[in-house]
Amino acid sequence: MFAITRLASGLISGKLVDRFGERLTLGSGLFMVAFFVFLSGLAQSYEQLLFLRAAGGLGSSMFSVASGSLILRVASDSQRARAQSVFNGGFLVGSIAGPAFGGALIAFSPRAPFFIYAVTLSIAGSIGLFYLHEARFGTKTENDDSQPTTKIFEALKIRPFRYALIMTFLSTWVLFGVRSSILPLFVTEELHGTTTIVGFGFTLSALAQGLILIRAGRFSDNSGRRAALLIGFTMISIGLGFLIFATTTWMFMLAMLFFGLGGAFGGTGAALVGDVIKGRSGKVIAVFQMAGDAGMMVGPILLGYISDISSYRTAFATTAFAFSIAILLAARLPETRNLVATQDRDQA
Repeated sequence: MFAITRLASGLISGKLVDRFGERLTLGSGLFMVAFFVFLSGLAQSYEQLLFLRAAGGLGSSMFSVASGSLILRVASDSQRARAQSVFNGGFLVGSIAGPAFGGALIAFSPRAPFFIYAVTLSIAGSIGLFYLHEARFGTKTENDDSQPTTKIFEALKIRPFRYALIMTFLSTWVLFGVRSSILPLFVTEELHGTTTIVGFGFTLSALAQGLILIRAGRFSDNSGRRAALLIGFTMISIGLGFLIFATTTWMFMLAMLFFGLGGAFGGTGAALVGDVIKGRSGKVIAVFQMAGDAGMMVGPILLGYISDISSYRTAFATTAFAFSIAILLAARLPETRNLVATQDRDQA
């Protein structure tokens, strides 16, 4: 329900960014999530918990769209992918430290993680509201508020933007959908591994991604979006290949290694969008993030269904076939670095 609310409220969040700016939308979104997380810790039934977590989806959408819009607007062409990589790195560290810290808190009370999470979100919201002033950004870039903003229908006329929507949908399908649904079951049931092996694999993937995250962003800024996407997607495809033919847990580990290396180039997709839009285009950023959210939702459902009617390997093969579309699009992608929206209205 949280994911559904987040997806459904994407355009609302984009409109709030366009109307009130990134700072207010980001801070308000974080405080909204903090409020509903705190109430979730007080829930007395599963139905209450479900409703409160769903209500927090709007706040999550608000701060993710606002933060994405802010980064793409203030980062220069020569640093856009690196800035996005640093931002992704923050999420990566949180995804590793959060479950470990939350797991320790459960020893005191199952409700404790909710309350601590609410506190950390409130701190983040305060930082957003009080420190993200324009005066702190330094010299404004070419993407400042004085420029006209790119509208959704204008963005959809830009071929690289359309490609970016499809590629982020497929990437999140693989990197989040596969890992969060059938992959742990595949390791324990088909490869006869343990949950510890699954945890080691996910940790290896996160470490590999973190080690080259900044370098991947620098490569994208220096060598171009097309080359970075092709390298990243090729790494992910190799990982899928290892899963399709995996017979041992070591092949699973290799797959996770390549997933991590490929995922390090994930900031390139957002940088590509920043290349071709102008000004504060919150709704355009929202559409891009909604494509990623859709991949995270559709992936687990579809893969679970295929696994039930056929096998895990068939689900991986189906994913690999679908992901080949992303590689083909990346190969056809015109270079967007240092471009503005009016320079590429390719309708093909």
